[in-house]
Amino acid sequence: MGPALSIVKVLLPSGPRLDPELAPHLRSGQQGEKAAARFLKQQGYQVLVRNYSSRWGEIDLVCRHQKTLVFVEVKTRAEDSWDKPAAAVTRSKQRRLIRTAHAYLQELEERDIPTRFDVVEVYLDDFGQPRCELLPHAFSLNDGNRI
Repeated sequence: MGPALSIVKVLLPSGPRLDPELAPHLRSGQQGEKAAARFLKQQGYQVLVRNYSSRWGEIDLVCRHQKTLVFVEVKTRAEDSWDKPAAAVTRSKQRRLIRTAHAYLQELEERDIPTRFDVVEVYLDDFGQPRCELLPHAFSLNDGNRI
């Protein structure tokens, strides 16, 4: 572990519990975020922060993968959905995520850290069982919309 990434904040690893009072789409979003965090851990990521918020917006997961700080957007859909979850990460959503990531980096002492933006698509079957797909380098600060 390099010294630059050792200063990144860590939140409780358990994350939020599913709230039965939430609307179904928000509950499935929570379920998707929990599934994505488990999936990323299995892929060698370390989840540092869940649901980081700034005035610009929210980043679902901030992770470390090897020596890179990874900002992860999680999108959850039903398995039989017509559209791919990543299609919801529009250019305007990307701009908000980038601004929010900048706010996060401003809070760190060491700001010269390699970063990237990944998307995890979570598909829920009829029984609520998740299947995750990782889209690494889904977009970057410079190349517009690659999803």
